[in-house]
Amino acid sequence: MTVGQALALYENKIAPVKVSDDFCAKYKMYDNSGVIIDCGKEVTGVLFTLDLSEAAVKLATERGYNLIITHHPAIYGGVSRIDTVNVPQSRAIAGCVKNGVSVISMHLNSDAAPEGIDYYLMRGLGGKVGKTLCNIEGGAYGRVYEIEKTTLAKLAARAAETFRSPRVVYFGEADRQIKKAASFCGAGCDDDTVAFAKAQGADLFVSSDLKHHQIADLVESGIAVLQLTHYCAESYGFEKIYEELKKYLNVPSSFFFDGRFA
Repeated sequence: MTVGQALALYENKIAPVKVSDDFCAKYKMYDNSGVIIDCGKEVTGVLFTLDLSEAAVKLATERGYNLIITHHPAIYGGVSRIDTVNVPQSRAIAGCVKNGVSVISMHLNSDAAPEGIDYYLMRGLGGKVGKTLCNIEGGAYGRVYEIEKTTLAKLAARAAETFRSPRVVYFGEADRQIKKAASFCGAGCDDDTVAFAKAQGADLFVSSDLKHHQIADLVESGIAVLQLTHYCAESYGFEKIYEELKKYLNVPSSFFFDGRFA
């Protein structure tokens, strides 16, 4: 299997890079999904990891894997310098090149895939089918859906276990009854997603990296807030993607969960 064939497998089974391109074009966003580093070698093993970290590169090389597939782009914007003394990300990139490890990053197409990261955030919270906010051909982002009625405190405890995160935070009364949630993977809280949750009558807003004024607006509008770490909210769905893809890989593979960011 070549790097190109690994990319094609991901695109065929999960979502093509075109989904990311279309998402960016429609919603005026930026992304950098696809092959980031191609060392031109036959793939010996694949490590799936949310981020290209030094720890991930070390694990891949120790296991003899020479392809890493990340969710977050290994290179996002323009690179002006590679500083392996002061910048960990530079060391990770340099480590890949030095050790012949190729990198594929699948970002917004993984978020918006029909069974992608945003979808699995909903499933992990107990939802099954939801109304979506952002829609393109072959993908969607942002969901509101019914869940089994429970209290905010119980839902938060369940989320901490499901998403393997000890840092779940909620805002609202602990005994508040929740039966309809709106969720947005990653840093998905903005004016549009807040307005969507309000318009759809959500009891709960779930996302990561929220700002205080957004939390205050939601709570004062009668909507409880559940804040997951960005890492765990997305690692959960990316691992589900890995579990699907590993069935088709003809080389050894692993998923790296980095508990430092849980």
